[in-house]
Amino acid sequence: MKTDPADIPDPDRVPGAPHPRMTARVIGQDEAVRDFVEASRGGRLHHAWLLTGPRGIGKATLAWSIARWLLAGTDSDDLSVPGNAPAARRLAALSEPNLQLVRRPWDDKANRLRAEITVEEIRRLLSFFHLSAAEGGRRIAIIDTADDMNTAAANALLKVLEEPPRDGLILMIAHQPARLLPTIRSRCRTLRLNPLKPDLMTEVLSDLGVDQDAVALAALSGGSVGEALRLAGQDGLKRYQQIVDLFATLPRMDRIAAARLAETAAGRANADGDPFDLTITLLDRFLTRTARAGLMGAPLPQAATGEGALLARLSPDDRAARDWAGAQARLSARARAGRAVNLDPAALVMDMLTELAHLPPAQSALPATG
Repeated sequence: MKTDPADIPDPDRVPGAPHPRMTARVIGQDEAVRDFVEASRGGRLHHAWLLTGPRGIGKATLAWSIARWLLAGTDSDDLSVPGNAPAARRLAALSEPNLQLVRRPWDDKANRLRAEITVEEIRRLLSFFHLSAAEGGRRIAIIDTADDMNTAAANALLKVLEEPPRDGLILMIAHQPARLLPTIRSRCRTLRLNPLKPDLMTEVLSDLGVDQDAVALAALSGGSVGEALRLAGQDGLKRYQQIVDLFATLPRMDRIAAARLAETAAGRANADGDPFDLTITLLDRFLTRTARAGLMGAPLPQAATGEGALLARLSPDDRAARDWAGAQARLSARARAGRAVNLDPAALVMDMLTELAHLPPAQSALPATG
């Protein structure tokens, strides 16, 4: 039975956030915007651009803003386009004939999104460039994300890049560009985007209607709007506070509180995310921030009440920092490997917490005094 297109989730949209094509402005990426605008105005518009940087910092928003700006024919310095411009309305409705979106397709047989961008999607891109060439005008393709291409798709795309279509522009989004073929990277001009600073994160999250602590979300998400939205949608700040409160009981960890945290990882994954993945991700963040505290002092801003004092106590020097960093790499990988073979998620988290409670820096940490 064929799935209704309205029921197919967008593989290129963060749960809880609008699709990037609906975002009217690019925030915090002024250098990348300026580089593209100057290249366009100077007649140096390369046929393929690789938009790189951590996940969730605005790469897709920038790609859609570039496409909207070029197709609308406006001349703004910041890629802004009036919302009532015909090209802007067509892009919002995914009805722009001069734009092709390449992303992971839906598998009707499996009733889920495919894990990869297949060669069939790149062949459709070839047809788009060839069939629309006779109509004239600029044609733009957005690939979100290039990391998702399988080997056959990557090889097919390479042929397009080797013989670029006239008046064609390809915008490729890549979270991990090192995974792409070197020959693909060498045929693209790179725009590197950076994580957003806390004040800009606050501005973006406010625009998106997030009423949680934007400063804490910025600290915990590493400047990624997409990650901040994921955390906000899954009560990530509340869960992280639970982790901080648990480790505050060291050197004798509260086993009841530990078991309660472990049980939260056993919930069923849904459209908002996977509770196990969230728990391990937050433990990773806690351990990373703890390790950094031993080298650079407790991080600012804090991501939870009492976090700064706790990290200073758990990780007072570089030796403790190395212990926490080693534990993060070792235990996180072990927990995720165990989950991959369907071991009990609560047991995996409890095992991780038990080992952390017996680390030398955890055992030597004195409880806070009032």
